[in-house]
Amino acid sequence: MDTQQNTALRRALAEVPGPLPTSGVIHVVIPHTDRFTVVGNHLAQHPGLSCTAVGIAVRIQSLPQGVEVSIKALAARCREGEKRIAAGLRELEDFGYLQRVLERLPSGRVVTRTVFCNQPAALLHPRHPAAPRQPAAPAPLLPSPEPAPTPPPEPEPAPAAEQPMPPEQPVPPDAPAPEAPAPLPVPPPLPLPQAEPVSLPFVPPPTAPKPPPRPLPRPSDPTPELDRAATAFLGDLHRHAPRFMLTEDDVRQLAPGVAAWLERAVHPDALRHALTDDPPVPLRRPALLLRHRLTELLPPPPPGARELAALAHRPRTTVTPFQTCDDCDRAFRSPTPGRCRDCQDRRSEPIRSAA
Repeated sequence: MDTQQNTALRRALAEVPGPLPTSGVIHVVIPHTDRFTVVGNHLAQHPGLSCTAVGIAVRIQSLPQGVEVSIKALAARCREGEKRIAAGLRELEDFGYLQRVLERLPSGRVVTRTVFCNQPAALLHPRHPAAPRQPAAPAPLLPSPEPAPTPPPEPEPAPAAEQPMPPEQPVPPDAPAPEAPAPLPVPPPLPLPQAEPVSLPFVPPPTAPKPPPRPLPRPSDPTPELDRAATAFLGDLHRHAPRFMLTEDDVRQLAPGVAAWLERAVHPDALRHALTDDPPVPLRRPALLLRHRLTELLPPPPPGARELAALAHRPRTTVTPFQTCDDCDRAFRSPTPGRCRDCQDRRSEPIRSAA
């Protein structure tokens, strides 16, 4: 097998055009006929990208449209771990090869699209649209005439003996002019197929309808005690979470939502963790984040006395615990400790035989 490979390599080196270099790499170029991807040297020899980033870019460029290229999806296909793949994707984003585009769907939901451009430098130069091409008039649908037989070429005369030119015959003035052939009827042009409208991908609609925001929850039975507790909770929030510094107007607007939570028997510490844990970075408008969480994370009301009574009187399943036999250390199920059935039968045999 090694001999065949060496023979094939020598044959391929012999077909390399030009003299072979004395040092460095020698390229044996075999043209691809299928399953290949064109990669530019600006990417393969990019001075600012690591080899991992270049390899990830080539892998993404070779995938078809619609294939997921997230960190976990690439880690499932490649040998590199998620940290190296994430670092490579960040490099491609820094140099413009990979972009994240936000698109709003007709339903109002915003999704993130992943766009890979094989030549990001070409996007910076405006491309002039080509002039629309005029459709050529269709040729008349007539049967093509059979080609006339080509006469054999005549032998050229010898250059020594020049042939005299025949004199021009005068045309009489009263001779009628030759009639031009009647023009053939031109059939009407065939209707051209209408091109389907092409929609630009990854472009959100300019006027997408947005669903109305949900109203801030309010307590079913507002009392002065609830209002004072909610106001004190919001005013003291910045001591536990310094980034949630609220103004007086923010406290006044958000107090009904906090009162609705407190009315549902939510502990202030649990409410504080639900509102301030894992905030976005950077946090620009803390009041809007609190309003969103107060509305979307509202817990259900606590069960009443009737629901608790039904919960207390529900049928319970009794599970018999395991016990260890005092004689053979075997595990068996029994409400009380003691001996297993085999040991009990073994101890009762002498008593039955004596009786």
